[in-house]
Amino acid sequence: MGKRTETFHAFNPSIFILFFFNWFLSQHYCAEVYNITSSQPLAEGQTLVSPGHIFELGFFSPNNSSNKYVGIWHKTIFPRKVVWVANREKALSVTDTLASLTINSNGNLELVDGKQSCIWSTSISVPSNGSAALLLDSGNFVVQDDIGAQLWRSFDFPGDTLLPMMLLGFDNKSGKRDVLTAWKSESDGSTGLFSVGLAPQIPTQMFIWINGSTPYWRSGPWDKTKFLGIPGMKDEYVSGLNLDDNVQQGTKYFSFFLNRILAYMEISYKGTLKLMYSEHGENWNLDFEAPKNPCDHYGICGPFGVCKASESPICKCLKGFKPKSQEEWSKGNKAGGCVRKTKLFCGSNTSNSVPLRGKQDGFLKMSKVNLPDFHEYISNLGAEDCKVQCVGNCSCLAYTHINNIGCLVWSKDLIDIQEFASGGDDLFIRLAHAELGERKQIKIMVSLIAVCFISILAGIVFSLHRLRSNQKRNVKVTPKDSEMADMIETSRDALLHEYIRKHDPSELVIYDFDTILIATSNFSITNKLGEGGFGPVYRGKLQEGKEIAVKRLSSSSVQGIEEFKNEMLLISKLQHKNLVRLMGCCIKDDEKLLIYEFMPNKSLDTLLFSPMRRAELDWAKRFNIIQGVARGLLYLHYDSCLKVIHRDLKVSNILLDEKMSPKISDFGLARIFEGTQNLANTQKVVGTLGYMSPEYAMRGIFSEKSDIYSFGVLLLEIVGGRKNTSFYYHDQQLGFIDYAWHSWNEGRGLDLVDEVLADSYSSTEVMRCVHIGLLCVQDNAADRPTMPDVVFMLSRETDRPQPKRPIFTSQSSVSDPQPQFDNICSANEDTITLLQGR
Repeated sequence: MGKRTETFHAFNPSIFILFFFNWFLSQHYCAEVYNITSSQPLAEGQTLVSPGHIFELGFFSPNNSSNKYVGIWHKTIFPRKVVWVANREKALSVTDTLASLTINSNGNLELVDGKQSCIWSTSISVPSNGSAALLLDSGNFVVQDDIGAQLWRSFDFPGDTLLPMMLLGFDNKSGKRDVLTAWKSESDGSTGLFSVGLAPQIPTQMFIWINGSTPYWRSGPWDKTKFLGIPGMKDEYVSGLNLDDNVQQGTKYFSFFLNRILAYMEISYKGTLKLMYSEHGENWNLDFEAPKNPCDHYGICGPFGVCKASESPICKCLKGFKPKSQEEWSKGNKAGGCVRKTKLFCGSNTSNSVPLRGKQDGFLKMSKVNLPDFHEYISNLGAEDCKVQCVGNCSCLAYTHINNIGCLVWSKDLIDIQEFASGGDDLFIRLAHAELGERKQIKIMVSLIAVCFISILAGIVFSLHRLRSNQKRNVKVTPKDSEMADMIETSRDALLHEYIRKHDPSELVIYDFDTILIATSNFSITNKLGEGGFGPVYRGKLQEGKEIAVKRLSSSSVQGIEEFKNEMLLISKLQHKNLVRLMGCCIKDDEKLLIYEFMPNKSLDTLLFSPMRRAELDWAKRFNIIQGVARGLLYLHYDSCLKVIHRDLKVSNILLDEKMSPKISDFGLARIFEGTQNLANTQKVVGTLGYMSPEYAMRGIFSEKSDIYSFGVLLLEIVGGRKNTSFYYHDQQLGFIDYAWHSWNEGRGLDLVDEVLADSYSSTEVMRCVHIGLLCVQDNAADRPTMPDVVFMLSRETDRPQPKRPIFTSQSSVSDPQPQFDNICSANEDTITLLQGR
């Protein structure tokens, strides 16, 4: 007996441990399955995975809601994006833990709840119950029979997401129409308000509809390589997009495929269409988004209205048209659109043919536009024949000829026209003869005379100003003169107020000084956020609770009234998510204030160069900041109504909002380039040492390539977490830019990475950024890329030229004898330098 007891005690722990270990392994193994059969259903806690572990299917509750669904998502990429849902319209209760997905007795895939009631089923005719469900590496969830033939596919039943190789479109013969339908909310997967699909036009367009029929956004016609209404879509940019239009079979299908890149297209419950991609399975990047601005919303300016996002107000009537209701138009309701000022001569004829006598109508050319909706395609017509076709038909209101499409004409009201800053197409609009400007030559002559007169007058004023300036040095100031100066100062403030009202077309608010005093607690030191070349910046809160940032022009500021006006009027015309938003201004006596939206995370330098806080900037945030600044610069250089050179781009001028999204700020030193101008010269070099390009610092020559040099320095600083002006490598006289180039050239580019990031970064993205940064800081401006090149290179892996070693660095001495330092003002370790030619 004792022997048996001894054996029991010696053996029992081993058996128990072995049993527990085997049970644990079996539970872990069973958590992932590779098919669903009648004998192997999928229960909660288990997931069905694709062979390559790319996609995963299982039970989930969005945003910890009370709804439970069966859905598919990418297995390794977070945050998780559900790309397909089985039981969209009939959610399970989150408390139902006994639900399962199985093959039922008739061979169909079926979702049953804990009471074994059917919630969702494939509902197909299956020859036997030997079928099985599998998840493919494409994300396609299929049911196949016992010999492998596919009986049902999730790709044939899209939800809110389009995966590569899925089809979006319709079959006219069968009547089948595949559209994307948005969720009702973030936590409710049932069908929502918005849907996306193709219109049955030739050439077709992609639409976002409200409730399946009301247009909300459209892409413009497909020209066999891209959608014309999306100006950023270049042919190479959309090389993965495809539209198969088979007229004989009556099918029209859109699909996309990005080689070796995970991607998806989604319509959100808010009505936003996004194309997202992940190159290395690490995080999602935005490739395309619509609508992006108010002008993208369908027909916002009504019939015969045109929308331009960079102007305020954004709507205006086409030339030769006027608001249908001036009262409604003045209220901001533009939906009624516009009507002709002068009736068409062609329209007065009873037939559709053009009358032979009288002052015939003509056509006005509009450029860079998104073509209006309701086009009609006329096949086999060249550009000249297309014009003849429209001219000879009174019902034709407009026409165009597109290289990859052919002739398009319009006979209905012209609606949803948008004017772009770049890109777009030409549109020829029929107008009455009187609206085309028969006195054009006289007007041109008058304009030339006026220009000449203004130029002569400006020369006289300039000469008198120089003469008075020279005399002023020898004049003694008397009390009477002082009183006169006070009057002039008061007059100047009044003129400045008037200048603002006349030149600012936006909704810029002129704040009362007492309001700002209350908001900032009389400019309390406790509310001071920092100080720059303009002066101190204070945090404030308006009476309605809105937080603001107030820039106060200092009496000792190196930036003066001109810079104040420059920043105020320039930034009020610029609207982009990566530019800081100016809310208004305030002027009283010597006080000149600019009021901005408050950025809770302050400027980038307060985090990036802080030993205590720079760890908050993980690589994903840094890369997002780099891309955001690049998009902001692209807007300034190419996409805004004005071509703007910032001239003082640096880390301290990048502000961060509550989501750590970057906003370019401080436009006091910015310059506008007119028309095709791409280069300028100045005797007054302004900016910050370390960020100024060689040609600007040495010779006063600036262009968009000057900003690109500054961007390159900023990019390398973000990667390295180091200030370029206070970095030396060991005891060598090797500056930050030099060190970056040597590291990259010797294959040690990752040595540049901020040590606080440890190994938690994408080495491919880091090397891409270092490479691009070094291309941007090349000495020769012609060698530097443009901002479109930079944005494109940042977004994906592509062939890039080899950067040349930068000889001029921020540590180099200024050896050019021409410019001299007049004034150097430091604030918060940022140097604003003015070089004045003698």
